[in-house]
Amino acid sequence: MHKPRPAEVPREAASSSTAPASRQARLDLARRAAEGDARSTRSLLELVAPTVSRTIRTMMGSRHPEVDDAAQLALIGFVQALPTFRGECDPAHFAARIAIRTAGAARRRFRSRRVRHDDSIDIDDLEAPPDSPEAALRRRAVLELVDRLPEEQAETMALRFVLGWKLHEIAAATGAPFNTVRSRLRLAKEALLKRIEGDPALAEALDTPDEE
Repeated sequence: MHKPRPAEVPREAASSSTAPASRQARLDLARRAAEGDARSTRSLLELVAPTVSRTIRTMMGSRHPEVDDAAQLALIGFVQALPTFRGECDPAHFAARIAIRTAGAARRRFRSRRVRHDDSIDIDDLEAPPDSPEAALRRRAVLELVDRLPEEQAETMALRFVLGWKLHEIAAATGAPFNTVRSRLRLAKEALLKRIEGDPALAEALDTPDEE
């Protein structure tokens, strides 16, 4: 199957006045893009680019030096992954999953390079999104753990705590049963809590209900 060329990826997130209004129309657009239709690919990228940009900036921090490159890589990865998209969620949710994985890989690469060059630099000093102290504390803790968790647990943790998705939304986007999502989240939280047993404030910040 012919794949759309990465060259079609827009540098800036565009707001399309002709974006499909219904979910089925967006799924049809994704199907045509997966089949190699250049116009559909362009329209789909314009549709999901704002979601990808927000997700990358939330995961990495808007001042991270590689945030723009990561957003581009996420859009390219989204296009390349379209043939595997089964239509179980909105294309924008599928794009957000790709963005989370891309941001995690970018954070790990950047951290590794910075550690080799200067042990005094903390990557998290670059991450200062405007938010409440509690939310910022939770985001930082989750992002640190996401870099070390198994991929499925990391993705679930990021979708829940970083992007604020409900559990049923995560289940729909990942194609995993609802109870599996709950299990992944529980295991991820247990792993995190083991690392912060000496920090009650951080443990309290992560104590959020697992609403559906």
